[in-house]
Amino acid sequence: MRLIPRSLYGRLLVASAVVTAIALVFAAFAIGAVLQRFVMQGMDQRLDAQIAVLAAAVRPDGSVDRSRIITLPATDRHQRGGGWWIETRGQLVLGSLPQSAIADLADATSRPLPPRARHDRDEPEEMDAARPLPFDGRIGSHLYHGRRLSIATNGGAVTITAVAPRDIAERPIRAAMTPLLGSLALLGLALALATLVQLRIGLRPLGRLRESLAAVRAGEATAVPADQPSELAPLAHELNALLAENEAALANARGHVANLAHGLKTPLATLALGLREEGRDPDGALAAEVGRIDRSIRHHLGRARADASGGAVRRRTLLAPAVDGVAGALARIHADRAIAFASDVPANLALAIDPQDLDELLGNLLDNGWRWATSRIALTARADATTGRARIAIEDDGPGIPAEDRAEALRPGRRLDERGAGHGFGLSIARELVELSGGTLALDAPPGGGLAAIVTLPLAGASREG
Repeated sequence: MRLIPRSLYGRLLVASAVVTAIALVFAAFAIGAVLQRFVMQGMDQRLDAQIAVLAAAVRPDGSVDRSRIITLPATDRHQRGGGWWIETRGQLVLGSLPQSAIADLADATSRPLPPRARHDRDEPEEMDAARPLPFDGRIGSHLYHGRRLSIATNGGAVTITAVAPRDIAERPIRAAMTPLLGSLALLGLALALATLVQLRIGLRPLGRLRESLAAVRAGEATAVPADQPSELAPLAHELNALLAENEAALANARGHVANLAHGLKTPLATLALGLREEGRDPDGALAAEVGRIDRSIRHHLGRARADASGGAVRRRTLLAPAVDGVAGALARIHADRAIAFASDVPANLALAIDPQDLDELLGNLLDNGWRWATSRIALTARADATTGRARIAIEDDGPGIPAEDRAEALRPGRRLDERGAGHGFGLSIARELVELSGGTLALDAPPGGGLAAIVTLPLAGASREG
């Protein structure tokens, strides 16, 4: 299982989701802490106000003026279970809570104040003795928060304590956190949707660049558009430079191929004519060697063209005109044979292959059919939009090739029947051209007998709509 997605979209989405989740959790804790501090400060202020009123009832000798306490508001009515008490020299003098509750909370008041409690307050350290100090305690299963003030009198220290249930503070915090968490959840959902929209908009140029490259590969364009976002503009420039270099290399290779073909054609033809003179080659051995040289040259020239076309930009080439041109030329070349040729090719069927490669491919396959057909050759082509490929079938009614020998027939220089003209390289060159163009070539037997050459080639983009 991959923790990091393979796609850029997935990586950015996961990173955004993780960062957003961390930010929302941090915001929830931070807001909750601020809210708790605010509510607790309000509770401390109310408890300090009550302690201030009770402190006013303490006389200088340490006694308590009860008459002044009577004027206090009912603490338990306002604070729902809160209370207070006054101690002199550790002895309870007066209180609004049961003695058992006071005894439980007294243990908390007698413990040293935690350092955090001191630093939470705004007053300086030296004022601790003049200001109430916080503490927390428990009565049964209920938590209480209190404030404690120690007053020095002539009769000894007087301690005034006021407490209130912590639920008073926690209840509004919980009530506030529920809608807060809901709001944060909605905010997280909104951020997730915004991230999805942002990623789709931000990564859309990559999709358009991929489509542009697909159009170049299909022969619909020769370069990707240079009008790209600033981050992709250098990549588009490098791609166009690479395509231009491949095109130049293809033209250069084809020029060398043509020069070599013309340079060797005339000397070989002259040598072959000379060997036909009486007495020059009595047993035909030299003519056989010349034929072998000619076959080897033709084969390697075909390989050179096929290899060069594999690294170039594929053109968009209509199939029907190529079939008509090649078939017309072969019909004149083999005019001595009464072969009927029929083709069924959609007029708008276009292939992603170079025109010269398509002509050579059709020439090799149709020439093979014209040599071996008894009376007819049929070429049919159909496009499959779902696979993006075209299927071309060239069938003849000749003797055919046994199934066990068809793979051998596609090997360079291999001829299963040495009778008649031919060099044994046509099928192998056709196969190499097809494969380098992204297609396949297979030999089969049609229902009526003979041989069928089945070619699949990539469709050019425009033809997929037809």
